[in-house]
Amino acid sequence: MNKSIFPLLLLLIFGFPRDSRAQGADSVQIQTGWASFYGKRFHLRKTANGEIFHMDSLTAAHKYLPFGTRVKVTRLDTGDTVWVRINDRLPKTSRRIIDLSRHAASLLHMLDDGITQVKLEVPSIDAMNELYDQFEGEAPGTLRIRYFEEAIVFRKRPTSWAWPIW
Repeated sequence: MNKSIFPLLLLLIFGFPRDSRAQGADSVQIQTGWASFYGKRFHLRKTANGEIFHMDSLTAAHKYLPFGTRVKVTRLDTGDTVWVRINDRLPKTSRRIIDLSRHAASLLHMLDDGITQVKLEVPSIDAMNELYDQFEGEAPGTLRIRYFEEAIVFRKRPTSWAWPIW
């Protein structure tokens, strides 16, 4: 018997290890592009959703995402990440995809650079599906919105007869 198939056959016969389980995505990518930040000039002024902007908050402006959407911003060249909440709007003509608060930009180590390339992700498949419904399947701009079916969850086999495989 082929040695590379042997471990697979063992798993099929005796089941998967006890700690293996189906996991949902921890985040789902929706966009890549350029990010910038804003700070002192807009500090304590109203944002598009009516909140008062604080440059030391973890918020951002986006062209299309609904207010309140949580987004994970990852700097592409360093891998630094930060979670922000959308509470403001970028102009539709902007070449940037997101404008971060000064504090969020500092966590991405981009204060000296001013702008950097990033990717945006939503926290879960459910959040992606909500955006899909919000935009009725037609994502504006460069957003990549798609609908995901329910994740496949494997039922746990009874382990009373199976030997654990470590």
